Amino acid sequence: MILQLKVKPSSKQEGVTLDGDIVVVKVKERPVEGKANKAVIALLAKKLKIAKGCIEIISGKGSKLKRVKIDCADEDEITMKLKEA
Repeated sequence: MILQLKVKPSSKQEGVTLDGDIVVVKVKERPVEGKANKAVIALLAKKLKIAKGCIEIISGKGSKLKRVKIDCADEDEITMKLKEA
């Protein structure tokens, strides 16, 4: 499954929410040397309860708008976990 992400680095609180079809990911890390990207992967893996190796940023590594590819889980399961509070 491929997800569209909007990343908000340097946030005070971390979290994953849905805004229409876009997943908003807030991370505390600053966008320096890929730290925010690593934090995005770690946070998504925790939220979806899958391994970090199952998530890959396929575009937008230097941008706030990213596309990620998620393996190891089916689309319905991912959608359900993202909708959970």
